[in-house]
Amino acid sequence: MAIISPAKAASEPTNRKDHEFEGGISLFLSGEHRELLAGIMLPKRVKSGTYLLWEGEDAQNLYYIRSGRVKLRKTTEEGKDLILSLMQKGDLIGEMAHGGNVTYSFSAEVIEDAEVGVLPWKDLERLLAANGSLAFPFMNWLGHMNRVTQSKIRDLLLFGKQGALASTLIRLGNSFGIPCKDGIVLDIKLTNTEIADMIGTARESVNRMLSAYKDEGVIDIREGRIVILRLESLRKICNCSACPLEICRM
Repeated sequence: MAIISPAKAASEPTNRKDHEFEGGISLFLSGEHRELLAGIMLPKRVKSGTYLLWEGEDAQNLYYIRSGRVKLRKTTEEGKDLILSLMQKGDLIGEMAHGGNVTYSFSAEVIEDAEVGVLPWKDLERLLAANGSLAFPFMNWLGHMNRVTQSKIRDLLLFGKQGALASTLIRLGNSFGIPCKDGIVLDIKLTNTEIADMIGTARESVNRMLSAYKDEGVIDIREGRIVILRLESLRKICNCSACPLEICRM
């Protein structure tokens, strides 16, 4: 797992824009590729609390995030919600619908006012067929997202609840962290219930573990935001394997 290093000289969190994470498919697109995609994108502004798509709906569109944040959520047969990812600028959301009727396997809730580019799958399919060079970034992106998913599954399954929570905190720090004087403050407010939904456990378990981390000086809670104080302690808990930053993300 990659770790961002706190700027020890800073006494307060720096401007978020200077440290904004941008990953997803944007890592693989050249300027020419971006122009090609922009040509078929339909711009859309979406308010916080709105859903871009619902689990089970026909997968007709993909959504490129230009700004804002989106939570991907899956509901189990028992009615329990699992938070799969927190997506942001540069990410592409949706299902590759080639070859028949495909439905979305998750719901996507906007949690911060967003600007997105809507990519109708049929238009994208024609664009990929006409521009072979654009197909390679999509292949690389699919492989990349598979690695992200595999690394999450590894951390959630192999090292117990403690390891899953430590891994999730590190990923949150990489994706939403801002260096401050004594560590990394997460530029996102999350309830303990939401964190529990990220690691598939009960809120009460997360309450106990976070309280223990706070007592041990590993984290702190300030104005509703988690501050990571001792990254090395979290790394030891989840047997951190020093994944690249673009893989160790939410």
